Amino acid sequence: MSGSIFRRKSRRIRLGEVEVGGGAPILVQSMTKTDTRDVEATLGQLKRLELAGCEVVRVAVPDEDALEGFAACLRESKVPVVADIHFSHSLAVRCIELGAHCVRINPGNIGGKQRLLEVVRAASDAGCAIRIGVNSGSLEKRLWAKYGGPKAEALAESALYWSAFLEDAGFFNFKVSIKSSDVVENYRSHLIFAQKSEAPLHVGITEAGFGEYGVVKSSVGIGSLLLNGIGDTIRVSLTGDPVREVEVGFAILKCLGLREAGPEIISCPTCGRRKIDVEALAQRVYEATKSLKRGIKIAVMGCEVNGPGEAREAHCGIAGGRTHSLIFKRGVVIKKVPNHEAVEALLEVIKDLEVDDAHQKASFPDKV
Repeated sequence: MSGSIFRRKSRRIRLGEVEVGGGAPILVQSMTKTDTRDVEATLGQLKRLELAGCEVVRVAVPDEDALEGFAACLRESKVPVVADIHFSHSLAVRCIELGAHCVRINPGNIGGKQRLLEVVRAASDAGCAIRIGVNSGSLEKRLWAKYGGPKAEALAESALYWSAFLEDAGFFNFKVSIKSSDVVENYRSHLIFAQKSEAPLHVGITEAGFGEYGVVKSSVGIGSLLLNGIGDTIRVSLTGDPVREVEVGFAILKCLGLREAGPEIISCPTCGRRKIDVEALAQRVYEATKSLKRGIKIAVMGCEVNGPGEAREAHCGIAGGRTHSLIFKRGVVIKKVPNHEAVEALLEVIKDLEVDDAHQKASFPDKV
């Protein structure tokens, strides 16, 4: 689902069987954070990421001892696996030979153009994609000196240079990642690049941090780009459990109407008019509906007077009162029930909505 956001035109590439760019759904990516040499731990985290809905997984390959773990990931993964390579072009080639769906390299630290061309040739022969990474840690010295640091112009110029290098070599199955921990510089660098290239973009804020601040920083940085139509895959880079990265990634896309990822709970912030514990009620609704796969907006309001009106955009919802709650569907109150029956009554309405949608799809398949 694309909502009303205009998406930048980008070239479509492939990561294994998955398409990226060119109007394909924006994918949520994360990365295993275990020592890849610990095969059991890495596979365990990989499976947790898959269960969370992660659609592309990056795995660090710091040395030859990590190749066994990477190969195990390739065998077990149900989603494309990206080899994360720094410095060693030979490791990149080995991962490609093992069947990597994509290799992530920073051209600025891979050891020169000839070594980069070796990786390109191996990827071309194997049908493997490449992710060009550009960040402050890999920025070429000449650009650092030219712009006085990892400014937006420097990051964009580096990304454009290496994109042209791969294209001149006849290789087009690549995406670009420009990462900065500075939200504004990150935003500006993408605007510059997007105006001059059709290469698909993997977007995120590097080293966003931890806790609520990291979530907010990533949401602002990624969301601002997506609102400008920029981004074909995303990663929320948080300190801690990578499953949280996936959850936040899908929440960002859902807020912008770019992906349907289960129910969206719309709950009021509460005020002096409320007659019910809205937070507890919203939590109960969330727990009862979180397994649903379809995109549906469910409102939980704390006022039986204004609730249905303020949440008219929702498919259905509850407006809680002191002893009874109103259940509404598409802005219209359909019943009043005791508070202890409210969640069950709401679930019945959701089932009715599913029946309505199924009937509508059968009768008008081109309008849904």
